[in-house]
Amino acid sequence: MKYKDPYVWIPLAISIAVIGGMLLGGMFTGKPYVADYDRKLNTILNLVADDYVDTVTISELVEKAVPKILTDLDPHTIYIPAKDLTAVNDELEGSFSGIGITFAIFDDTIRVTQVLQGGPSEKAGLKAGDRIVTIDDSTFVGSGLNLNDVRDKHLKGTKNTTVKLGIKRGNAQQLSSYLVTRGDVPVKSVDVAYMVDKTTGYVKVDRFGRTTYDEFLNALILLKSKGATKYIIDLRGNAGGYMEMAILMANEFLPPNQLIVFTKGREKRNDTEVWSDGNGSFQNDEIVVLLDEYSASASEIFAGAIQDNDRGLIIGRRSFGKGLVQRQFTLPDSSAIRMTISRYYTPSGRCIQKDYKHGEDQYNQELLDRYSHGELYSQDSIRIDTTQIFVTAHGRKVYGGGGIIPDIFVPNDTTGITSYYLKAANAGMLQKFAYKFADKNRDKLVATGDYQRMLRLLPSDEMLLNDFVYYASRNGVPARWYYINISRELITTQLKALIAQYIFGDEAFYPIFNEDDNNIAAALKAFKQHQAEFPITPESDNGKKGN
Repeated sequence: MKYKDPYVWIPLAISIAVIGGMLLGGMFTGKPYVADYDRKLNTILNLVADDYVDTVTISELVEKAVPKILTDLDPHTIYIPAKDLTAVNDELEGSFSGIGITFAIFDDTIRVTQVLQGGPSEKAGLKAGDRIVTIDDSTFVGSGLNLNDVRDKHLKGTKNTTVKLGIKRGNAQQLSSYLVTRGDVPVKSVDVAYMVDKTTGYVKVDRFGRTTYDEFLNALILLKSKGATKYIIDLRGNAGGYMEMAILMANEFLPPNQLIVFTKGREKRNDTEVWSDGNGSFQNDEIVVLLDEYSASASEIFAGAIQDNDRGLIIGRRSFGKGLVQRQFTLPDSSAIRMTISRYYTPSGRCIQKDYKHGEDQYNQELLDRYSHGELYSQDSIRIDTTQIFVTAHGRKVYGGGGIIPDIFVPNDTTGITSYYLKAANAGMLQKFAYKFADKNRDKLVATGDYQRMLRLLPSDEMLLNDFVYYASRNGVPARWYYINISRELITTQLKALIAQYIFGDEAFYPIFNEDDNNIAAALKAFKQHQAEFPITPESDNGKKGN
């Protein structure tokens, strides 16, 4: 790819989630006028330290004050305290130091749901279904268990340190002791890649971290080896991450000399242009990108490059609308600021950042406003800023002003959603029942070898549903058969997907869970009608555009 830039670097496009507080904005910029305010702040802090009526911890005062200093800038300029920085960065860096398991807390017990292949726990001999009863000889059972505390304070830790686990396995009466040496645990950003049909591959990308492009490319190559010539790239719920990963992914699909993204900031050094280099391996394959209202930042960069170059179709709902680029600055005390340094623009010139001039509360309320306005259910309810009209490479109209509007709108699917389903789901009944079923039948289910054979071994849908309703009713969710019958298919599909996940992982969960997905059905229909063929033109979209 070609970068037109005074100096080459790829800024950080952070996700929606705001993490922690903040610190003093321009204190380390070296600007002459900053020194005056620096002296003023130091004078105030010294006055408080010397003469305030009560004893005050100055460091705590600063930690609380910094967010207020940065509040009026934009919703995505954030301060990250030193104590949180490692955990925040781990999400994007591609690995962290831990023991290599996924786990859940059911019935006041820590239950291992998956042992990561090649990780420290697999080497130590842990298995899915194990119950962690003690950690370093301290008992960890009971109603006070907190998943985040267990993970962050007891299982994660410095590489090459050890943790002693007391494990109860199956029906064994005695605990078995395992000493696990913490090591690098990969953070997966591509959840799954599988063939939907003989020529269509599906890739679910969860975030844009340090290893995302490598994972993504490997997934595409695997699918191509299985016969894929069409690809569904699922970015629903993907809140973003590193801009560079989105650029590299888009480059795989674009012909040479296509603009992927450009940025503009107040300082010229923050202006960039990135163009495709023509070395992508999937330039001739059809592509559909799935978006929803939680797709943001780097997801929107990728989708914008595909849409504005008429390279593929965007299907789903209007994306979040996050068009600000952050760069992380580390402060002397090892805390950090992720500060907005520029805006990014899609190839047609759109800045898809939604309005934040009315304050953070209204900004955070915007998704709820979409729901109230009916946008998630009706294409006609999308609020389009008709003053921001742009044109794609081959003449299609697209709009700026907040998010990427899909070419084909698919409403939020509420089929089977009833008050019974919501109560059962919110109480965790689906996960708990599925785990118990998988755990009780683990050896038999594992012996099937794959999820497709496993499904044939499960009880009938009727029996599975009845067993679930009985279990839920014993655990505080009374049976309401009128609503249960409406939710029947939704509940049984999710139970089978969860059971498969607890036995064979995400590779088994998604093919089952996605069976009745309307977005994937819309993508397959678009492929069948040749709507996603490059280049997409105003004549070939057949009036299906979401705008």
